[in-house]
Amino acid sequence: MFKTWMTRAALLALLALPLPAWADGFILMQSTTSTQNSGLFDHLLPIFTEKTGIEVRVVAVGTGQAIRNARNGDGDILFVHAKPVEEAFVADGFGLERFDVMYNDFVIVGPAGDPAGLSGQADVLGAFAALAEAQAPFASRGDDSGTHKAELRLWQAAGLDPQAASGTWYRETGSGMGATLNIAVGMGAYAMTDRATWIAFGNKGSHSIVFEGDPRLFNQYGIIAVNPARHPNVKAELAQQFVDWILSDDGQAAIAAFKVDGQQLFFPNATR
Repeated sequence: MFKTWMTRAALLALLALPLPAWADGFILMQSTTSTQNSGLFDHLLPIFTEKTGIEVRVVAVGTGQAIRNARNGDGDILFVHAKPVEEAFVADGFGLERFDVMYNDFVIVGPAGDPAGLSGQADVLGAFAALAEAQAPFASRGDDSGTHKAELRLWQAAGLDPQAASGTWYRETGSGMGATLNIAVGMGAYAMTDRATWIAFGNKGSHSIVFEGDPRLFNQYGIIAVNPARHPNVKAELAQQFVDWILSDDGQAAIAAFKVDGQQLFFPNATR
């Protein structure tokens, strides 16, 4: 009887112990709305799970919030698109190493007829100047996302401060890309978006791309495994498996194969 009780007690004590990282079978990825809303992860992640048995759970928020979450240890991997901030994340000891994964570009979309005349501008700085001069309604994400950070850099490069007009022609939605596009379409406003989200967006109305092609609109995505020395809860081995796969020939081919309406949304360019 005593022996049986001890066996049960030992079993209960064993069950109360924290599981090793690999036993959970999943990792948490902090990422951007564009990778989720475009459908890329619905395409990529089942391929990885089938190959490895590891489930990837995604928290899709703006890049700024994703990085803050990862700094707090709420995630095993960071997959975002704001390279200077990503490099700072690694330099500050929160990430192991940053790798380029893929790219696309930003575009400016606007209402039918392009009333501010962006399509006739020689470069994106001229396009932003035309928006300000016309005081054309512009819907900004205003959420510290990678897209928002890129937008603010372009306004600054054009020598303009649209936030001084906040609440008038410049509207900060504080929302993700899909919600911001819905607002832009609803109010006949311009907006800057990544091309992948725009292609996958289902409520375009009469809006279309009115400016594209400037090299300043290049949009690079990077991946970083969160540093287990900073956050011991991180599932470092499982996270590294995903990083290795997404940078491999198979992972890069899977990115290239993802298309919507026959259009490739992301272009692999991994570096190791």
